Amino acid sequence: MTIQKPKRAESLKELEEIQSKLFTPETFGEALKLKLRPDDVVISPFGKSGTTWLQQIVHTLRTRGDMDFDDISRVVPWIETSYALGIDLDAEQRANPRAFKSHLDYETIPKGGRYIVSIRNPEDALNSMYKFMEGWFIEPGAISLDDFALKRFIASEGYWKHLASWWAHRNDSNVLILCYEQMTVDPDALIRMVAEFIDVPLDDKLLAITLEHSSLTYMLEHKDRFDDALMRELSEIKGNLPKGSDSSKVRSGKVGENTMPHIVQKELNEKWRKLIQEPLGFANYAELVTALHH
Repeated sequence: MTIQKPKRAESLKELEEIQSKLFTPETFGEALKLKLRPDDVVISPFGKSGTTWLQQIVHTLRTRGDMDFDDISRVVPWIETSYALGIDLDAEQRANPRAFKSHLDYETIPKGGRYIVSIRNPEDALNSMYKFMEGWFIEPGAISLDDFALKRFIASEGYWKHLASWWAHRNDSNVLILCYEQMTVDPDALIRMVAEFIDVPLDDKLLAITLEHSSLTYMLEHKDRFDDALMRELSEIKGNLPKGSDSSKVRSGKVGENTMPHIVQKELNEKWRKLIQEPLGFANYAELVTALHH
């Protein structure tokens, strides 16, 4: 039997093949059987829209600064992957409220808890996802941004469907929708909002701890806790990826600095028109954010 040398994807087809090995419909289905309690918190943005940041904020608030973990997703488990990773979602956690991560839309996500969803402009979410995949699942330079955007990010329609599904529930008492761009401008207000939503009493000391522990500087200094260690190990075993990939989720967090190629921007705009503007009435992301804040 020939042992295949570990390698990253050099085409979108190879990327799909690698990722299909990590999870099965069965492991996904088992994870979705989670029975949420009314005070459970599910951090459920679309990918690359502030998920890890919110995991750290929620965990810091509920524990007053616990950092004794190797992967934030061990203490705030990712629902969709948990069964395949051998994590018991029904177990008690280090502190209450129990907290989970998910990237599911409203229709698919387990019901019964409270949900925090941060939204981000599609250009930045796309660019961040592309950079995150390169060096871990994708061989750097092998797949262009154009191909990744057009044939993966845009073709899937996942970003827009996720946004529309949660937008319909933005006024539900158990749903908190945040704007990533605003989160970066006023972290103090963000932490106060999250603490109130998850019913954690916030004193000056806890606010200071949470501001420090969720700062970009602090999370970069401890980025090994936020680099998907559990998923990286699984991907190396089941996906035959090289060891030591760059899977860090803590990067620059920049806002609005990504200029997309014309053909990509055109298709992004068309998806927005079809999936957001026509059903919801917002001509662009900025209009939707304005409506969120009023």
